[in-house]
Order: sequence, then C-alpha cells, then structure tokens
Amino acid sequence: MIKSTTAEIKERFDKDVERFSNLDTGQVSTIDAKVSLELITEASKRIVPHAKHVLDIGCGAGNYTLMMLSKVSDLNCTLVDLSLPMLKKAVERVREHTTGTIDMKQGDIREVDLPKKQFDIILAGAVLHHLRDDKDWETTFAKIYSLLKPGGVFMISDLITQDDPRLDEYTWALYKEYLTEVGGEEYAQNVLDYIEKEDSPRSMTYQLELMKKIGFSKVEILHKNMCFGAFGGIK
Repeated sequence: MIKSTTAEIKERFDKDVERFSNLDTGQVSTIDAKVSLELITEASKRIVPHAKHVLDIGCGAGNYTLMMLSKVSDLNCTLVDLSLPMLKKAVERVREHTTGTIDMKQGDIREVDLPKKQFDIILAGAVLHHLRDDKDWETTFAKIYSLLKPGGVFMISDLITQDDPRLDEYTWALYKEYLTEVGGEEYAQNVLDYIEKEDSPRSMTYQLELMKKIGFSKVEILHKNMCFGAFGGIK
C-alpha cells in the first residue's frame, strides 16, 4: 500500500483540532493514553527536575506540554507540528500555564531548524509512527539526540509493533477487539484502515536499540499494553 504523504497527514490533523484538545474524547483509540502521558512526563521531571526547556514534537493541541508544565513550572516551550491550526491551539493553551518563552514551529521534525544541545526534555507523543524506512528512523533519532543537552531525556508514547510476527498478529487482534468494544465494528475497521494507510510503527525493542546505537547512555521502558508503549532514553 502507498502510504499517506506528509501533506495528507497535515490535512487530516488540520480538521481535528478540537477532538485532540480533549484527552477524554480525542484519544479513545489510544490504549492507556492518560497513563502513558502521566508516566513520560513524571519520568522526565524526575530525571531532569530543574529543566528549563522542553521540545514537544508533533505537539498537536499541546496536551503533553501542558502535562509537563504541571510538573515543572515555567518551562520555555518549543512546539513543533505539521498543522498550523493545531499549533495555534497549543500556543493558546500553553500560554496560560507558563511565564517562559513559547516558540512555535510549523513543519516536519525532520526538516525544521532547531538549536543543538538546547533542550532538557524532548517529548514525542503519537508522532514517530509516521516515520517510514530505517534511514528515516535513524536520521530522525540522531537529530533528536543532537538537540538534547547532556543529561537530557527523550520520552516517547506511541503506537508500536512486536518483533515476532506471531505476537504482532495477536496484539493487533486484541486491539481490534478493543476498538470494537469502544465504537463498534465499523469504527474499529476505520481506525485500522487509517493506521494501515498513514502509519509505519516500529517495535519498542527496535527504537530502544536505535537509541543505544546513536549514543543514549540509558534507555527505559515505562509501560506497554498491546500495540502501545511509553519509553525513552537519557543522553
């Protein structure tokens, strides 16, 4: 199948700002969304308690930055997203919760210009599954590593696969059951269809090993449930 282009992904998110602004209604297709959000932000605070600058990749409407600000106050926030309506909503919401600077950058994390060794915390919530081949994953992770200060943390909450195809088949079957319970068979199929069209997730093991290869000193698994996980690395 030919995957969605960046422009097509941007167009979909431009139309869905309000839904993604609400964790209760906008993330129902993501298993344990609130749990993972809590875990990666709390872990980030504990690793870098005196953080000054957070980068939120694929920030959407700002949920991850807002949770981070509830734990570390007055951070300088850099928000990156393909969708300008999403960014504007994120800035509007984040501005109420920090006296720090807010820098908005519309674009793809693979292409936007960002300062090296600038960020204490980098958050990537439900965004990296849009990467494609191995080279894409490696160059993106290497760029993220270069943006972190020494001792900084890179935390991910995302859709994942399993390394063994037998287990991958099993977890996706479980996920389909979950989606059917949430919204019925048509809803479940619609979600799975757009994942097939739009996403290229990799396993947690793949991503953690890639972090080690690039140079992260430590990697950690915080949570895993079926085809979703929360994990990260420390520079």
